[in-house]
Amino acid sequence: MEQKSRFRLWHIPLLILLILGTVWIALSEKHPADIPFQRNEGAIFGTIYHSTYQYKEDINDEILAALNQVDASLSMFNPASTISKINSGESDLTDSLLLHVLQLSKTISKETDGAFDVTVAPLVNAWGFGFKSNTFPDSAMVDSLRGLVGWDKLTVEGNRLVKADPNMIIDFSAVAKGFGVDWVARLFQKKGIRNFMIEIGGEVITSGTNPKNELWHIGINSPEEDSIQGGNELQVILAMSDCAMATSGNYRNYYLHEGKRIAHTIDPKTGYPVQHSILSSTVLAPSCAMADGYATSFMVLGLEKAKEVLSFHPELQAYFIYSDEKGENKVWYTPSLKQFFTE
Repeated sequence: MEQKSRFRLWHIPLLILLILGTVWIALSEKHPADIPFQRNEGAIFGTIYHSTYQYKEDINDEILAALNQVDASLSMFNPASTISKINSGESDLTDSLLLHVLQLSKTISKETDGAFDVTVAPLVNAWGFGFKSNTFPDSAMVDSLRGLVGWDKLTVEGNRLVKADPNMIIDFSAVAKGFGVDWVARLFQKKGIRNFMIEIGGEVITSGTNPKNELWHIGINSPEEDSIQGGNELQVILAMSDCAMATSGNYRNYYLHEGKRIAHTIDPKTGYPVQHSILSSTVLAPSCAMADGYATSFMVLGLEKAKEVLSFHPELQAYFIYSDEKGENKVWYTPSLKQFFTE
């Protein structure tokens, strides 16, 4: 027994060295100091993308190629895109990206009782957004256009997308930027890139740590309704990693008509712009497309109904900036989000 005890004691220093070595290797692999961070930016989807990632070389050409794949599938402003051909009636053939985003969109629509609807474009356009119009719809026009709206009127048969009415328009704008972010993240993951941040027009996903070997610091803008161009003042800064974030808001995208503010968010059920108190809806989710879709949904639902949806989705976290009865800005957020707050 004494000999065995001496044998075990002799192995303790070796065991400690092995443990320390394993920890060092793991940390080195997580954030190897000899691999630089690359930074890229460019134009896509009518906005700007930014990416920061730790990799041995610049792969901006591949990033742009991935984003152009999304554009070729989902962009309504690209006449050669899959969705443009479906909307024009030129074709009913889908592609893998469109099918993925359509399925996600339908899931969000179902979970939000139709607050999110990729067929709402005719109403959006009628109220002067999207492709713009010079007239305001009356109740008869709204009722007529509502007949072209309904996410459950879309069915997939093999690789074909069938619309209940050929005049229906499908618009993935409320989720396309988020999916673009996810698609670039997929590219990074395939290349073994662990530390990165991708942002497109305010929609963002993070992984690992930043160049300072810290969590990524992502800000939520403070609404400034009296500023046409908006300010850069931040409401709060989140320290986050391995999650995605998207924000939807009415405080910049609206116009005044006969002294009344008309918001760009249209309720698919009523056919009219929403009149809720939420100014800004920010959602954290496992994917940016999911965060994007739910952020839009919550703008339609309003504060109380949004809270109800969140109670059934622990994978989501939200930060709402809203206007109270006195017109003062207030904040509500899911309790679990507080762990992300930083200075």
